[in-house]
Amino acid sequence: MSTNDFTRSNREHTRRRVLVSGLGAVSAAALGAATLGSASATADPSDAAMRAGRAGHPAGTGRSAPVGFTLPAPTGVLPQGVTQVHLRQPGRADPWVPGVTRELMISIWYPARPSPDAERAQYLQPQLADYYADNPPAGLPSGRIDWAATATHATPTAEVLPRPGGYPVVLYSPGGGNSRELGTVLVEELVSRGFVVVTVDHTHETAVAFPGGRLEVSEIPENPPDINAAKELYMDSREADIRFVLDQLEVIAHGGNPDVDGARLPRGLAGALNVTAMGMFGHSAGGVTATRAVRDDDRLVAGINMEGFFEFGENHPERGEHNPFLLMGARSDPNYPPLLGKPRTHRTDPLWKEFWAHCADYRLDLNVPDGRHYTYTDVQWWLPQLVTPLGIGSDQVLGLIGTVDPERIIAAERAYVTAFFEQTLCHRPQSLLTGPSPWFPQVRFIR
Repeated sequence: MSTNDFTRSNREHTRRRVLVSGLGAVSAAALGAATLGSASATADPSDAAMRAGRAGHPAGTGRSAPVGFTLPAPTGVLPQGVTQVHLRQPGRADPWVPGVTRELMISIWYPARPSPDAERAQYLQPQLADYYADNPPAGLPSGRIDWAATATHATPTAEVLPRPGGYPVVLYSPGGGNSRELGTVLVEELVSRGFVVVTVDHTHETAVAFPGGRLEVSEIPENPPDINAAKELYMDSREADIRFVLDQLEVIAHGGNPDVDGARLPRGLAGALNVTAMGMFGHSAGGVTATRAVRDDDRLVAGINMEGFFEFGENHPERGEHNPFLLMGARSDPNYPPLLGKPRTHRTDPLWKEFWAHCADYRLDLNVPDGRHYTYTDVQWWLPQLVTPLGIGSDQVLGLIGTVDPERIIAAERAYVTAFFEQTLCHRPQSLLTGPSPWFPQVRFIR
């Protein structure tokens, strides 16, 4: 269950794989077992893999200056703003650090008044960018990437663009051991189309930047004595985080400011949140978090699970969903049970099948057979930009994002995610969701 920091070295990989094997092929992502640092065919494309180390890659000594990457511009017409909010939950102990009150960092992304000349928010907070420079993810070489060079398309704390009744709200939960920033490409698209999106970091699973330059890193134990109890604590904690965030969004919608430090919220933010129309999506462990939260909290009326293995700690797939729900899968690792290279769908994954059979409302299963686990994150976009300057091997790329074309699949994901929330939160039927589209042949409908 060791979801330690997005950047552990490859020498830990074997020890974690042994732990996984002893659990009867429980998902590596559920345990933080795999790393992205391995370029071999046995590398598991799981969330916790994003903690890979640098083995097998040169440190970059004597090479050119660090390289950067860009994010794709959203296709919607609305300008964007973003603000960071520091939350603390009195009376709730942190599950991983004894004696510490639970704290969270969230980002609220929203349609903003136009400010074309304003400075754009950075992709990573400064202390997080510095951390990744020395502790890079995905098996990338240390000192070769300028993580601080990438900007988003949002203006920090910009004034909200008013809209009568506010905007529907969507929450995002990242994969285990991953930062909330890995969902930025899809988040920006939703905002540009008229949604407020709230991204959540689950503290002490990964490195999280707090105000004042503080950086909290992973505190999840490497080898818990009771792995099943640890998995239950892991997912229960994530779901509790989401419930707390929902509470704080209601505080903001009613004109309050829950920021621990009293940081000023963007002007007009209270009126921007339509808390009667909220949904959630997430990747991997975040997809399972979304599944549980949508099922258990009536404030969420629709959800998307992107590549979330129920082995993470969703022990009741037979409960299904009583709200509209979308499953989005890709091809599994060719050497990792139980799918052994098959596309993850409700027809191939036994737990997805059981979940699917018990969904009471609208349901949809989409699959990208040429993609892999990280196809549903920003890695699908920025990793190809780094292949040539960093000399990244094709096996490593294949294990993370497959062979699907980055521009085409990002366009498809943006379209389907937006269409799903347009239909379920805004009550606007979407023909795109009725069957395969000639515009997006990479995506298969699984009936």
